[in-house]
Amino acid sequence: MNLLIYNTQQEIFEDLIAYIIKIGGQSIAETGRFNFVLTGGNSPKKLYELLATEHKDKLDWSKVYFFFGDERNVMPDHDSYNGLMAKKAILEPLDISEDHIFYVNTTLAPEKAAIEYTKAINAHFDDADPVFDLILLGMGDDAHTASLFPGTSILSNRDVEVDSVYVEKLSTYRISFTAPLINKAKNIAFLVFGAGKAEAAKHVLEGAKNTHLYPAQLIEPVDGTLTWFLDKDAAALLES
Repeated sequence: MNLLIYNTQQEIFEDLIAYIIKIGGQSIAETGRFNFVLTGGNSPKKLYELLATEHKDKLDWSKVYFFFGDERNVMPDHDSYNGLMAKKAILEPLDISEDHIFYVNTTLAPEKAAIEYTKAINAHFDDADPVFDLILLGMGDDAHTASLFPGTSILSNRDVEVDSVYVEKLSTYRISFTAPLINKAKNIAFLVFGAGKAEAAKHVLEGAKNTHLYPAQLIEPVDGTLTWFLDKDAAALLES
């Protein structure tokens, strides 16, 4: 595991963008495509906007395939739909072809949406192991990542798939990659900033193992790299 700590969010974005472009370029050179899983929420929006503007000429975006590590159970035109945020911030500005974007079909019931997304992923990988080149993740102040929330049923799912999960604290369903699917990736990167994440970061990175309470601890690549990009506020309680 690589732990990188920065003074400002801007420094995180600059380094993470360089990291994304490096992995993307290597993947395209080696396989002809870059399978890239986006994270949702508000934290990555500025990152996506920078990739689509100041750094748009640094990668052959026509060979990038975009996926979503989790999705909210709302209609695709809802403001909180992760796909809509990404569409506005990076996908439309880069003129990404629709057949290179794998949205979660939330017009379906959550369980059906998860099944169909698993099928779409498996078809993209020709029914071989779905090994993504890079998965971006965030982390909540409760130590959840993707939609792997504390105390939820999805935490015990050992299948390499997308699953639906009811999150009681939010009174809603989510659709999410399982930890085993995430852990198949060649590269996984956490983007975490802000003082509100400090306690969760402390538990996940230095605390006793308790994946039921701190689901981000489930993320341990089988045969890939794991890198944490934190600002000094999120890292404030770390002893090391």
